[in-house]
Amino acid sequence: MGVSITPLELDGFDSLPRHTRRCVFWEVDPEAVSDTLDDAFTGSLGGFESEFDKEAWISGLLLEWGSCCQVAVEPTTGRIVGTAFYAPPGRVPRAKRFPTAPVGPDAVLLTKINTEPGFDDAAPLLLDAVIADVVGRGVRAIEAFGYTSSDEELAKDLVSLLLGGGVAGNVCDTCIMPTSFLEQSGFEVVADDQYLPRLRLTLDEGLGWKTQVERALQKLVISDSLALQGSR
Repeated sequence: MGVSITPLELDGFDSLPRHTRRCVFWEVDPEAVSDTLDDAFTGSLGGFESEFDKEAWISGLLLEWGSCCQVAVEPTTGRIVGTAFYAPPGRVPRAKRFPTAPVGPDAVLLTKINTEPGFDDAAPLLLDAVIADVVGRGVRAIEAFGYTSSDEELAKDLVSLLLGGGVAGNVCDTCIMPTSFLEQSGFEVVADDQYLPRLRLTLDEGLGWKTQVERALQKLVISDSLALQGSR
């Protein structure tokens, strides 16, 4: 069944899936909260949760920068079944902790694309919506951190790579995208790492970015059409 892709507005925050609405893995400076994490862990590796901080982060970006999230909506129920978050790298404190940082100064950072079970096909549509949005705002590159490992390796190595220097816990293993997904989506590795490479999708090579935007817009039109048909 098709989904409809639309930018997230602040009044839609409460409709986000629970984990997406609460997890601030990317949005909160781990050094600033290192003394308050003892009772804030959930999941296999933990993950600091603060619905207040997540809403404040989204609200600030909407006011100061513009759209920072695209959502996939299932038409028959109105349920949000996928999200794609992106922002200027300076507004993403976690990014500086990665071994392949910093993000290029000309790029927007795509932090995570999440889809609910059964809606994996929404992921490329969400990425296309991000591309169309940022190109329309004059951005010519998107970067993202991927991971390349099994869950066990990720659990072991993220603790040492991301949380060095004595900073406690606060790792969310569900909030980092597989390198394979990014490469299949056209991203190229620009800073290699065995586990946590940084990848880049350049949008200004000749007319290439225009083709990508046209493809993205075409997919979104098809998606909306399918969603309307499914809701009838």
